[in-house]
Amino acid sequence: MSGQTPALAERMQHIGLSPTMKGTIAAEKMRREGIDVVDLGAGEPDFPTPAHVTAAAHKALDANFTKYTANMGTLELREAIGFRYREDYGVSYAPDEIIAAAGGKQALYHAAMTLFGPGDEVVTHAPGWPTLLEQIKLAGATPVVVTTRVEEGWALTADLLLSAVTPRTKAIIVNSPGNPTGALMSETEAKKLADEAAKRGLWIIVDLCYEGLVYDSVPHNLPKIFGDVMRDKLVLCGSASKAYAMTGWRCGWVLAPKAIVAGCNALQSHESSNVNSITQKAVVAALTSSQDCVAEMRAVYKQRRDQVIEWLKEEPRLTCAVPQGAFYLYPSVQAFLSPSVPTSQAFTDGLLAKEFVVVPPAEAFEATAAFRLSYATSLEKLREGVTRIIRYANSLPLK
Repeated sequence: MSGQTPALAERMQHIGLSPTMKGTIAAEKMRREGIDVVDLGAGEPDFPTPAHVTAAAHKALDANFTKYTANMGTLELREAIGFRYREDYGVSYAPDEIIAAAGGKQALYHAAMTLFGPGDEVVTHAPGWPTLLEQIKLAGATPVVVTTRVEEGWALTADLLLSAVTPRTKAIIVNSPGNPTGALMSETEAKKLADEAAKRGLWIIVDLCYEGLVYDSVPHNLPKIFGDVMRDKLVLCGSASKAYAMTGWRCGWVLAPKAIVAGCNALQSHESSNVNSITQKAVVAALTSSQDCVAEMRAVYKQRRDQVIEWLKEEPRLTCAVPQGAFYLYPSVQAFLSPSVPTSQAFTDGLLAKEFVVVPPAEAFEATAAFRLSYATSLEKLREGVTRIIRYANSLPLK
């Protein structure tokens, strides 16, 4: 009968559209109406893909490198991923311990589907990237979320993650640098977690999609620290998207024991086959060429981070920890919540409606009383956005 809601699979009752996309959709509608919207919600670099990377793609096109490749990715690409991790972290992975996927999101999803099932619990952390929870649920497992503390700069600690472990725990997922806070897990805490996880037979999955964006020379060799202790139960997931400004190219990867990679390969063979062939050539160039482009972009992000923090100080009640990685700030709006604006969702809804600024609320990240501000845009847009945010905050009634 027409008009009836289709009977979707039961799993669809538990997931929905990524909450970070909702503001972007509303902003696009406003733009079509001619409204001057400042979008500070973007989770992608504003830089162009480096010229030598796009040149490699053009060369691949000219050579008609446009056919299927191996599901796992070309040997050349997998060797390039292994090369980058040897150079950056001093860890060694053979080509059959590496698989390329269509972005870091697919890499993490394949790891979840390969490892988790009904009855398993998987510990992860908030504020955190919402897709991790959805992937755990899609695998049939149960996410268990621990909450980091603003007083500690949102940093992950071993004790916090281990406090949620039960006899049903299969794995712990660590996102560092983290989305939305930009916080890191320190090497000291990583070593403590690795030692205890190894004793308990737990898997560790490390989401390293922002690994190229760690500021202030902070040591962050998580692959080696975990790998030295528990390589047989370690899964590393990374991506070309953030560090190389290649979000639309869609290439991520999994480095893991052969059995895990084989499972990911089996899934991918029935799912998406292989990463775009042209993308694979481009990512080889990104991984094996000079990394100066990454350093240059990172320096600009750091400048923006420091400048926006200074601008936010114009309204001292918008407190914000200094992020050590990624390209997000996570200001608190606790001081502005009231019966008329009871949540950060209400705060960001009002900000969009009255000042036309897009920022996702803390609720999108399993948290409260804050919002995520991306500084992956120009200083001009950031200045305008912060001005509007402060103006809106000051328009709210005092508690």
